[in-house]
Amino acid sequence: MATLTRADLATAVSEETGWTHRDARKFVDAAFEAIMSRLEAGEAVKLTGFGSFNLRDKPARLGRNPRTLKAAPITPRRVVSFRASHVLKKRIDNGMSGGGDGS
Repeated sequence: MATLTRADLATAVSEETGWTHRDARKFVDAAFEAIMSRLEAGEAVKLTGFGSFNLRDKPARLGRNPRTLKAAPITPRRVVSFRASHVLKKRIDNGMSGGGDGS
């Protein structure tokens, strides 16, 4: 399975819009920067038809090193979670079953 990179996204934007690759790359970078800035500020990000990025606070807990089985504290942290929209879920499900274009 191939990985989609920022460069791949910029190429897709360039082909779809007719922009130069350089301008498309600036657009992709600006979009990611806007998403990261909002998350950094503690805000959720909702991309209609795609999904939502939310922040969750995970409390401190006691974990275990699987190799040594020794207990180790895990510090509290904030993590980003993604929840796919029903539109994206439907498209993925249709892709798995070989059906239509997902619309």
